[in-house]
Amino acid sequence: MLDENDEIHPLFAGAPSGTEFKKLRKRIVRQTREAIEQFGMIERGARWLVCLSGGKDSYTLLAILHELQWRGLLPVELLACNLDQGQPGFPATVLPEFLEKMGVPHRIEYQDTYSVVMDKVPQGRTYCALCSRLRRGNLYRIAREEGCSAVVLGHHRDDILETFFMNLFHGGRLATMPPKLVNEEGDLFVYRPLAFVAEDDCDKFARAMNYPIIPCDLCGSQDGLQRQQVKQILDGWERNSPGRRQVMFRSLMNARPSHLLDTGLFDFAGLTLGPRTEDTDGIPKLR
Repeated sequence: MLDENDEIHPLFAGAPSGTEFKKLRKRIVRQTREAIEQFGMIERGARWLVCLSGGKDSYTLLAILHELQWRGLLPVELLACNLDQGQPGFPATVLPEFLEKMGVPHRIEYQDTYSVVMDKVPQGRTYCALCSRLRRGNLYRIAREEGCSAVVLGHHRDDILETFFMNLFHGGRLATMPPKLVNEEGDLFVYRPLAFVAEDDCDKFARAMNYPIIPCDLCGSQDGLQRQQVKQILDGWERNSPGRRQVMFRSLMNARPSHLLDTGLFDFAGLTLGPRTEDTDGIPKLR
């Protein structure tokens, strides 16, 4: 399937020709397509706002969605969007130049949310929650202005798993980031097509393609973040038992409400016993 002729999207120009990279690329394409189909993300003729931070995950998202669109497997219009939040030292020209070079339709928006975060968050507290909230509000606004029906994010399998454990350890609930949801206003979808893709695969892919990766210095400069603590725990489990992350992730797709304790999901009070029968050994059993 991959590059059987010379007509490839510019995002894949110069892709490594080795077998390992081809397997990696094919795996990410397959997993992304599976998530899109399994969670019903495609609305034929829709327009998606593909959010691009400049990190490895969003570059992978952008490339794979264009791969699927290029091959006629994703019948939607894609608009890349970067929100420049005014962080000191942010290389503002990197993404516009990259998107222009690749011929990717895009919108670059400048909103100084950094100053708001620094003003509102007490010293010593993490910036992530407020920063994320302000970013999401602006992306919703941009999506509406551009006539998009969905905001598409680059969260991958490991993000989803880490969020589950953050909610478990610190939030007291079983919840995570779903691959598809409707925003609170009810007018936009939020999609995560990389839901089945491992973080390590995103990293290998983006670096192999030599995309100009921009680190998040605002959040990454803070030590002791809950997400980093959870990531370290999961890394330890994975080292001791390779494949553990994928097993835990599969459990999120195999919930059994009758074997949990949430009375809102299962009617425990309404459980009744069935009529008794006797087996050949004379021991009463439930039918």
